[in-house]
Amino acid sequence: MAYAAENWPITAAMLPFPGTSAQGTHINDADPSAWAAVLTEVKEAGFANADLTDSWVRPGDLSPDRLAEFKQTAQDVGIGTPAVSAIRRSVIDRRNWEANLAYSHRTIDAAAELGCEVVSFGLHQAITPEQQKQLWFWTVEGHKDPEGDRETWGNAVTRLRELGRHAAEVGLLLSLEMYEDTYLGTADSSVRLVQDIGLPNVGLNPDLGNLIRLHRPVEDWRELVAKTLPYANFWHMKNYLRDEDASRDMYVAMPSPMESGLINYREAFKVALAAGFQGILCTEHYGGDGLSVSASNQDYLRRHVLPKTDGYALGSSQVAQGRQQPAQPARV
Repeated sequence: MAYAAENWPITAAMLPFPGTSAQGTHINDADPSAWAAVLTEVKEAGFANADLTDSWVRPGDLSPDRLAEFKQTAQDVGIGTPAVSAIRRSVIDRRNWEANLAYSHRTIDAAAELGCEVVSFGLHQAITPEQQKQLWFWTVEGHKDPEGDRETWGNAVTRLRELGRHAAEVGLLLSLEMYEDTYLGTADSSVRLVQDIGLPNVGLNPDLGNLIRLHRPVEDWRELVAKTLPYANFWHMKNYLRDEDASRDMYVAMPSPMESGLINYREAFKVALAAGFQGILCTEHYGGDGLSVSASNQDYLRRHVLPKTDGYALGSSQVAQGRQQPAQPARV
């Protein structure tokens, strides 16, 4: 049966939570009580599920015993962990691609052990020192994948296909996160990459917010939706206010709740359903109380965007869609 508003699996991004304590201890090395405290906070915000963004915990770097401890901790808290998002570990990073590829394989194995449905990878690389100086890092340009470089493109296809095959072997979907100035930085390039990889379990994570927040001309969000949703199998969702004055070369964007920003997710989700989308959703927000805004985003989705019943017409996706028993929304 198709998902509906009440049971569509929605996860909280772990972006608001630091990976390192004030004492310099990484969360991977923390006592399980530290994991439980964060996961409890997420549950109390109204989430039944968490997306294990690896800016917080890195499942691929936990030993088997520690991974088992983490899994048990999540079960004790009563929160699902159906997705892992591994970020800034590009498999075409010229210096670190081998280590990043190995890390990605470990992350897939860890996700399978945790009972996940999907693992999300991207081609974005570490934030530059200049980006780190900014209030919002996306206001200055960071890494760019080389345009027209057939060898680098081929490496991306080959290495991501390798990860996709591994994911398929352990029963996972692999999703590719769209991000500016990478081979996943435009609708056409993202779709072409998925098509070149050519595996049914590999699709797109159309993180539209990553693209419309740039302080420069951007693709129309409607075109991004129309082109990418037929290939989507997971979805990071956030929004930004945006203002443009092209005559003065002026472009400004800042984070906003999903219902208030440039992207009309009510309309975008109609396209998603027509394209056969049944993937896990992840609500995100940068700045301020990111967890509370993410929780408001979940409420907006359930009240106004997602179909109220499962009797809607569902199109046919170009990629495989996952299915697991969705946890019931948390009641607090």
